[in-house]
Amino acid sequence: MTASPDVIEDAVSARPAALPSATLGGDSKRSIEQITLLLFIIVPFLALLAAVPLAWGWGVSWLDLGLLVAMYYIGCHGITIGFHRYFTHGSFKAKRPLRIALAVMGSLAVEGPLVRWVADHRRHHKFSDAEGDPHSPWRYGETVPALLKGLWWAHVGWMFDEEQTPQQKYAPDLVKDPVIRNISRQFVLWTTVSLLIPPLVGGLATWSWQGALTAFFWGSLVRVALLHHVTWSINSICHAVGKRPFKSRDRSGNVWWLAVLSCGESWHNLHHADPTSARHGVLRGQLDSSARLIRWFERAGWAYDVRWPGSERIEARRRTVAGDQGEKKRVAMGA
Repeated sequence: MTASPDVIEDAVSARPAALPSATLGGDSKRSIEQITLLLFIIVPFLALLAAVPLAWGWGVSWLDLGLLVAMYYIGCHGITIGFHRYFTHGSFKAKRPLRIALAVMGSLAVEGPLVRWVADHRRHHKFSDAEGDPHSPWRYGETVPALLKGLWWAHVGWMFDEEQTPQQKYAPDLVKDPVIRNISRQFVLWTTVSLLIPPLVGGLATWSWQGALTAFFWGSLVRVALLHHVTWSINSICHAVGKRPFKSRDRSGNVWWLAVLSCGESWHNLHHADPTSARHGVLRGQLDSSARLIRWFERAGWAYDVRWPGSERIEARRRTVAGDQGEKKRVAMGA
């Protein structure tokens, strides 16, 4: 089972003890890693740009579209339910098979090794929108040029920072687990599997190299680019704009038009007001497919001790008019 939120907080605050060797990538990025990262950003992004005229001129087959959607939501829920709500925040506990499945599903999203992802996100919550946050869009200030620069940093730039979050400090519970540590180290393997599944299915279904090629374009490259930019938008857009009905110590906001594509992650204000909550979309009409799947896991007996937000818990975190005025006053006074 994953560590409880209290254990997670203690792990972040305490001095790291002697742990097994670091996972893939370690605490610094080498030049070869940065070049590889650049390729994994540029190549899928170029495919995403090319997708619009290609779809307009030649269309896209139902097979390719089905592979894109299926692989997208497998990876997306692996990130949102697995990497984020489960491994990072301990929003629920999981039976061992589900724990492993979520680790693999998240790895198929091609967003980096599991342990590194979790360490970065725990650090983000510890210093959210303040000095020490690895990807705050407010890093350079509040003027328009500074914010534009900050949005670029929060969206993509921070990943090229040579100094990485110490994994043994921020994710010692995962480093200690040999199975999870190995899945994290096998990131290259899971990336290869993720990219090869669509062309393999497409090629076998059409019994042609062209079917394999178009499936690779839509189900691998376009899918990876779309999922990457939706995930990165939670770091950038959702910390710059959006409604803030709940009290949080940062600038996290709810961005409704990202909700479906982000599997419920863009209800970001509630998440930062109540990080261990298994549901982020708690208000009427807020779609949260990740919470729905966690509910199904719970009913099947695969997940338990789920931290569902009750009405009292939600109301206690609501932002009041008086609270807003007090916050504005403290900001104006430089507090």
